[in-house]
Amino acid sequence: MKLFSTLLLLLSVITCTAQAQTQATPGPAERRMVDSLCSAISRLDMSKIKTSEEANEAFMNCFSNYYDILMQIADEKSASLEDDAAMQAIGLEIGKELMRHNCSSFIKLSVLMSKSKSEEKTLATSTTQGTLKRIENKGFNYFIVADAQGNEKSFLWLQQFAGSEKFMGLPVTYAGKKIAIQWHELEVYLPQAKGYYTVKEVVSITVL
Repeated sequence: MKLFSTLLLLLSVITCTAQAQTQATPGPAERRMVDSLCSAISRLDMSKIKTSEEANEAFMNCFSNYYDILMQIADEKSASLEDDAAMQAIGLEIGKELMRHNCSSFIKLSVLMSKSKSEEKTLATSTTQGTLKRIENKGFNYFIVADAQGNEKSFLWLQQFAGSEKFMGLPVTYAGKKIAIQWHELEVYLPQAKGYYTVKEVVSITVL
């Protein structure tokens, strides 16, 4: 089996076993693989990984750096890299060990790897630029942004995002400043309107 095919097989098994908890005691090579993978994944910039394709590619890049350790694991288990069943078993054990050692970066990456196309489409983001006019409280906080023509649009501040602490003071520090808001559509229940509505939830804000 070629290197790429082997890694694809292991990737599919590891992703599907992210919730597994128990397994036999790993050998020295397998422990090195788990430690090396966790360390490599921890160095990834997760903020730049948005889709399952990007997550899979990032994991493949990490894994391919340790193909020599994979061969050692196969030797420990008297397994052949050409044996799909053996490779699946190894992938299962590596995934379990990463979970058992609570490798938080792997857990985050595995969630992204397992995302479906429909989930990614639902969470697709857009960016709007304009002038921050104010923050309004309508049961939830909304950023009110005006475009070049003076038309105002509202963006829901539902949860914490990178840099959100900058906008917690009163009066609003960045009122009148040019900003770029990254957002995605979300259906939420609005207490004042007593119904569900599609809103634009803030994902991030950059002061221009």
